[in-house]
Amino acid sequence: MCGIIGYTGPLEAKRLLIEGLAGLEYRGYDSAGIAFFRTDSKIQVIKQVGKVAALKEACEGISVGSHCGIGHTRWATHGGVTNENAHPHQAGQVTLIHNGIIENYHQLTEEFQLQDELVSQTDSEVAARVLDRFYQGDPFVAIQKLVGKLEGSYGFCILFADRPGEIYAVRSVSPLVAAYTHSGAVIASDLTALIPYTQSYFVVPEGEIVRLTPYKVQTYDLQTFAKTQPPVMTVNWNMDAAMKNGFPHFMLKEIHEQPEAMKNTILPRLSKGLPDFTDDGIDDEIFRSCTQVHIIACGTAMHAGMVAKTVMEPLLRIPVTVTIASEFRYQQPLIDEHTLVIVISQSGETIDTLAAMRLAREYGSQTLAIVNVKGSTIARESGYVLYTHAGPEIAVASTKAYSVQLAALYLIACRMALVRGKYTKEQARTFLAEFLDVIPAMEEMIKRREEMKAVVTHIINSPDAFFIGRGLDYAFSLEGALKLKEISYIHAEAYAAGELKHGTIALISDQVPVIATATQDNIFAKSMSNVREVKARGAFVILITKEGAKVDGDLADIHIMIPAVRDIFTVFPIAVVLQLIAYYASLGKNLDVDQPRNLAKSVTVE
Repeated sequence: MCGIIGYTGPLEAKRLLIEGLAGLEYRGYDSAGIAFFRTDSKIQVIKQVGKVAALKEACEGISVGSHCGIGHTRWATHGGVTNENAHPHQAGQVTLIHNGIIENYHQLTEEFQLQDELVSQTDSEVAARVLDRFYQGDPFVAIQKLVGKLEGSYGFCILFADRPGEIYAVRSVSPLVAAYTHSGAVIASDLTALIPYTQSYFVVPEGEIVRLTPYKVQTYDLQTFAKTQPPVMTVNWNMDAAMKNGFPHFMLKEIHEQPEAMKNTILPRLSKGLPDFTDDGIDDEIFRSCTQVHIIACGTAMHAGMVAKTVMEPLLRIPVTVTIASEFRYQQPLIDEHTLVIVISQSGETIDTLAAMRLAREYGSQTLAIVNVKGSTIARESGYVLYTHAGPEIAVASTKAYSVQLAALYLIACRMALVRGKYTKEQARTFLAEFLDVIPAMEEMIKRREEMKAVVTHIINSPDAFFIGRGLDYAFSLEGALKLKEISYIHAEAYAAGELKHGTIALISDQVPVIATATQDNIFAKSMSNVREVKARGAFVILITKEGAKVDGDLADIHIMIPAVRDIFTVFPIAVVLQLIAYYASLGKNLDVDQPRNLAKSVTVE
């Protein structure tokens, strides 16, 4: 979760660190801090509660030069939001920043009798003090000993007081990427901090130590200290993709980017009108031989899986199960070597999803990862990987990642139907031709954003909002409710419309907003019956249907019509509608759209 950056080289380190942290702020924004070697080779630490802007202001009066330092923006896990708990942490010769959770920090505190030394409530300071106990002038030996004591996840960047100009780093699970550039050596928790300086980078391997100097970045085996050479990768997007480019918020920009992201994900995987994963190296045999599909993900990615289940099961006629990753990893799942496990993670670093995937591989299952970040841990460890070419997603509330995850799942469903004999080639071509129609449908709904803006006038004055739908409409209502609650703080829940009379209709009161989706022709009449039920009890109904749907004039207070795409593809234009409703609700309440409270973009701690 937390954002990490380190730099050593000829440029002014303070400026570069603060600029890097501003670009990483979506990973954590409770507090921020930097540590750097001054020109007299002493380490200076500056940290501040609040956002990076507060840290920048605190640094403005400091004129001393610096060419090597580390920076951190925090999402609190251990300990509250205080200056003492902010990073970097200092202990003797060691100055350290940390992303992750040290699970055995209580035991380490007792083993090394640190109780009277600690000035913070963090597990990170415990790691710093243990490392300082081990440090006798050799960073490699000290780091090796520290790692041998730790349980949990970590990404550390470390300064040693007697090693000016040098940064050391090591990780387990928590992501780190590094590069040597013409401007010096850079390391960070996310590519967005590296892009201003280079498009070539490497993922810091687990079980290795990284040493950065102004002239080189070198990796070493953690056990033998032998030099290693991790593979260098190239970013396929530029810095403009990580900037707002005239939009007031990243979320609105990323909503607008969805049609292009869809094209980038779908079109390279079409050959003669059929889905083709040859360039992805995905073997058709994993689709042909499986007897069940198990989808594992968290949050928005899990909701994409719920939609996929509703599409896949009737098409493939095999069981499709969707499990929250944090639940799956502690179960004894009913999977085996005949199970295709699909794991979904935008960052490719989601810790619960990674742990769940590792468990699935222990059971002998084939794993196929849908991720957006090239070279991420999940991508590297999965048996197969399908990259969603969405570019960076900066807003905490996921938008384009959801759409391209769905796109990847729909492509998989079509390919599976083809290789399993459920589709002829002609049927598969028809499926994909109709699938591509969703791109202009999404573009149309984006153009109608002012219509969505008008919808929220009533919603923002209510403490509650409810989403109802049946079948696919229910599956993607789950994501609509999540979007609204996470950035507007309105209590929002999605319910299967057929369940209303079994308890949930008790929540409907006068003028409570109900967003009802009814786009599935085979159950349209049933859905309208449910809408009448909530309307009869005084609900303020916002109804979403396809164009041409016959709706009684007094049934809805607001009626939004999407283009008349095939039923199974309505999720894509509706996703735009629900994202825009959430966006304008947050805006209408004067909230921080891109950085909602208590949330961070990439969940790399349990």
